[in-house]
Amino acid sequence: MLCIAPCACARYAPDPLSVSATPAGPAFVREYGASSAATLAIDLSAPLDDRAIASLAVMANPDLKALRVRTRVSDAQVFAAGLMPDPTISLGVDHLLSGADPVDALTSALGLDLNALRTRGAVVAKAQAERRQARTDLVWAEWQTAGQARLQAVRIDALERKVRLTDASQMSTEKLLARYVAATRRGDVAADALQTARIAASDAGDVARQAQKDLAAARLELNRLLGLPPQTMLTIAPATPFNGMPDADGLFALASTERADLRALRDGYDAQEAALRKAVLDQFPSLDLTVNAGRDTGKNVTLGPAIGFTLPLWNRNRGGVAVETATRAALKAEYEARLFQTRAEIAAAISGLKVARAQFGAQQAGLDGATRFAAKSRKAATRGDLSDAAAQTAEQVARDRQMQSTQSAQDMAEQMIALELLTGMPREQWK
Repeated sequence: MLCIAPCACARYAPDPLSVSATPAGPAFVREYGASSAATLAIDLSAPLDDRAIASLAVMANPDLKALRVRTRVSDAQVFAAGLMPDPTISLGVDHLLSGADPVDALTSALGLDLNALRTRGAVVAKAQAERRQARTDLVWAEWQTAGQARLQAVRIDALERKVRLTDASQMSTEKLLARYVAATRRGDVAADALQTARIAASDAGDVARQAQKDLAAARLELNRLLGLPPQTMLTIAPATPFNGMPDADGLFALASTERADLRALRDGYDAQEAALRKAVLDQFPSLDLTVNAGRDTGKNVTLGPAIGFTLPLWNRNRGGVAVETATRAALKAEYEARLFQTRAEIAAAISGLKVARAQFGAQQAGLDGATRFAAKSRKAATRGDLSDAAAQTAEQVARDRQMQSTQSAQDMAEQMIALELLTGMPREQWK
């Protein structure tokens, strides 16, 4: 038996780390939210919509890949919890040094830990609940990563429009500055007007460069979330607007039952319930059953059982029960606090969405008027009825309005994605 047992043991095999940190961009990934058999073809050279970005983030994000591997630990823990305890065996020989008896004494014992069998059900239940918690934690991490990728896509789409507007403003101010420089040399414009034009051109350049930096940073962050090389240039498809106004109470009801992090907390609470049950079982005497066999020096053979147990007089695992009870109370309080936080965050996101929509509507009305006035001013300047500086000022006002409208549209899209993140469900499933 001693020779056979090592043959069934697992063997160690090295698994060295890779030095490469540039994963290849996948062409086919599993569609997020679909069955494992469904695949979604993603052309990285084509505009990517919300679904493609979310699916690519979930399947290709390096952090999520590592987290999926980490969840296998919980599977191994469930396997370990279900294993039966190994018996113990002991052998002994007492060599006869003097006396008339003709043989050496032999002793042997076969033991089994009955306490491990008694608490096996609670240990398995705890491991299974922790596995469910690990998997729901993974689902929540996937949902958060997909949402962050979508937020970055919204920002990139808005920043691209802002870069075009700021570049146009920079070109306009530089042209106006060149004309002021020429006019100042001729003596037609005062020096203070030239200085004002220089300041305006400098400010416009600073704004344009900052917009370009923000766009580059957003692109790098999106590539990181999607597990793509930093130099990848993605095209973002315009986001689909959502015109309805969701109800805060309805969304909270959905979140309280569907949000993965809340389900993970409930699974963690179930695991703690099992841990408390095990602590209560550990109050009872721990039993060890042993079967002893022996032969003394007079060739007398003996066989009989032996039971060993601890007397629960002073300890009785009261400390362990107190710790597990307090831990359960802490988990319950944490769950209730998370529910309260979820309700407050959903209400705040809906309020922010209402404000963003109101601002967008007001800015759209002002934008239409500013755009028409800028077009009329440019026509008048072309006819010679208005100075070019006045026409450029009107066009800059229109661009400023466009910038404000773009920011409001970005705010609306971000607030909507935030609501989806808070509810744990896409907006199409809100009912």
